[in-house]
Amino acid sequence: MAEAALYDTYSRAPLRFERGEGVWLITETGERYLDFGAGVAVTSVGHSHPHVVGALKEQADKVWHLSNIYEIPGQETLAKRLTEATFADKVFFTNSGAEALECAIKTARRYQFSKGHPERFHIITFEGAFHGRTLATIAAGGQEKYLEGFGPKAPGFDQVPFGDLDAVRSAITNETAAILIEPVQGEGGVRAATNQFLKALREICDEHGLLLVFDEVQTGMGRTGKLFAHEWSGATPDIMAVAKGIGGGFPLGACLATAEAASGMKAGTHGSTYGGNPLAMAVGSAVLDVILADGFLQQVRDVSLVFRQGLASLKDRYPDIIEDVRGEGLLLGVKAAVPSSELLHAIRDAHLLGVPAGDNVIRLLPPLVVTPDEAREGLARLERAAESVRASKVKKTA
Repeated sequence: MAEAALYDTYSRAPLRFERGEGVWLITETGERYLDFGAGVAVTSVGHSHPHVVGALKEQADKVWHLSNIYEIPGQETLAKRLTEATFADKVFFTNSGAEALECAIKTARRYQFSKGHPERFHIITFEGAFHGRTLATIAAGGQEKYLEGFGPKAPGFDQVPFGDLDAVRSAITNETAAILIEPVQGEGGVRAATNQFLKALREICDEHGLLLVFDEVQTGMGRTGKLFAHEWSGATPDIMAVAKGIGGGFPLGACLATAEAASGMKAGTHGSTYGGNPLAMAVGSAVLDVILADGFLQQVRDVSLVFRQGLASLKDRYPDIIEDVRGEGLLLGVKAAVPSSELLHAIRDAHLLGVPAGDNVIRLLPPLVVTPDEAREGLARLERAAESVRASKVKKTA
């Protein structure tokens, strides 16, 4: 009855988790699952991290919500920390990644408008992208399965093939305002843009007076072993959308921008009722404490190496099950040689959690606090799943 009262918009796994500890989730019946989904790259510092829980409880005893009519000291603190750690000068806080992207899109369009170019509102995006579920962000992503049935596609988004510089150049017109890209496509199948491609986009934007916008909702906050994925390339954006890992599980997003890119966003041009609320700011700052601690990002890179070596070994030993291994840091993708749903169900049977993606890929997105031993345990469970799928295939052909 409880399920019947909900919208039928999710195809849920029949699992009910009661609590979490680090990289583990525990069901109502006490079964323990190794969580390599992390709420789709959200629980960046694991479940029930004591520092983050403490910050939330401390703030909960003070004040939960304040309208942006008033000054909110927590916003000033977290914004200062984010700008000191990144390219940005300005921050707008949101509740989600889609809202952070909406702000990024509006910031880019408003910049061109404020410079006397209201005709420049088109944004070049890439095939396979996923930028959120609002009407604007599904238009930016361009995937038919998300657009169908919601009326005309919001105008102003011009899609080109991922990684095709000639197509990018050809798509630029006197109406183009910006280029929007995920450094690594998550939903699109864990496809990484090359460093050379991102650098070339920066050069193209500079040449044509466009803004470069990075969607780092999934790739940011240490997920690839740097605080933000674009740091690997040396290409710096004008605007960046952040969410997921920044709140460690608490709803929080942010749009970061240079002072120049944000110059058109004057009082009254944008707003959010809950964005930047005191609870979110306390949690976000606590998460940042953990991720910016000495040695933390190096540990992410070290554990990632354990994963990559282990996954490469599995690919060699199970080529009939695992076709390819992709990704950066702890944003990893296993492209299945069988229907990915079969492998995903076998993974769950092994009490390991992953996340489906496009291109027949399963994402492995463990909390960034995962240890080498926990990584090896996850690899062992993935091997058991691969063995199970292989045995099932043999049985079907027998």
